[in-house]
Amino acid sequence: MTTPLATLRRVVVGSTNPVKIGAARAVLRRLAPDVEVVGHSVPSGVPDQPWGDEETIRGALARARGACAQEGAELGVGIEGGVVANEDGSVRTCAWAAVVTADGREGVGGSLAMPLPERVARLVREGMELGHAMDRVTGVHDVKRGAGAVGILTAGLVNRQEAYEVLVAYALAPLLGDAGDAMHQPAPPSGGNCVG
Repeated sequence: MTTPLATLRRVVVGSTNPVKIGAARAVLRRLAPDVEVVGHSVPSGVPDQPWGDEETIRGALARARGACAQEGAELGVGIEGGVVANEDGSVRTCAWAAVVTADGREGVGGSLAMPLPERVARLVREGMELGHAMDRVTGVHDVKRGAGAVGILTAGLVNRQEAYEVLVAYALAPLLGDAGDAMHQPAPPSGGNCVG
């Protein structure tokens, strides 16, 4: 597929989590086979456990903008996982990806809405980050850097990287040439650089 992104040389992901870097790399190498995709620790500007789609999107955008501001970055990618309290008191997951180009265009995509078991939801409501809650309930160490809650709760049908790959693709949609140009209005540039 030839797109305006086919010439990308360097992409920075706003995280050192290998799952997030792997998801961005898997998607972007389909568009630009020679692209270098690296991770860089970037603050999300939101709590370690974001609550609600809005807060989670803010975290993804902050990570993407911070990543794009790194030396040589042509595109920044931010991926943020969160949780949402449902009206019935149950809790579900959410996850969002954001991309920011060096000229200030942005895209956001997300979903990954999946109900959490009550014992995990209880720990999250008490203030524990979802990854740590999953570690405690499953006895597995560092779930969020591996299969993730999605991998465990779907019994391996979907792993965290695969789920995040879809979100990165959704976020890239406004940047993918004619199809994106016909359907999306790009965000106004934020001063001609990656910092918003």
